Amino acid sequence: MNRGLLVLLAIGLGAGVMAAAHRHDDGESVRLISARDIAEKLDGEATKASVVEVTIEPGRSGPPHRHPGPGFGYVLEGEYELGIDDQPTRVYKAGETFYEPGGCLHRVSRNPASKGKTRLIALVLHPRDAAEIAVPEKVHD
Repeated sequence: MNRGLLVLLAIGLGAGVMAAAHRHDDGESVRLISARDIAEKLDGEATKASVVEVTIEPGRSGPPHRHPGPGFGYVLEGEYELGIDDQPTRVYKAGETFYEPGGCLHRVSRNPASKGKTRLIALVLHPRDAAEIAVPEKVHD
């Protein structure tokens, strides 16, 4: 998917749902760009599409989490290391896209660089009544 198509998709999802950035202590910030109810259903449930911008500082990581539906991402800037379920991690560079199946464990979400931030746009499809689009994974002792 090229950048122009992703930008058009984000714009097409609707204006008006802008939120302040949520910065985590781990060096990752997430800003909601848009959230819109869509006609398609996800596992028979009414569905919403949310678009977020994620920024990760050099050498930092986001917490392990799961999404309640599939996610599609586009790296805008820098490099992004992604590890889902038990698959090997992979580094995506600016201009590359990735996919995460719904419900998978997003165990690695990291900026592997020592300099320069990572920025990406992610589109997550999820049930309209989902409390969160990124559900933190519980740490097992």
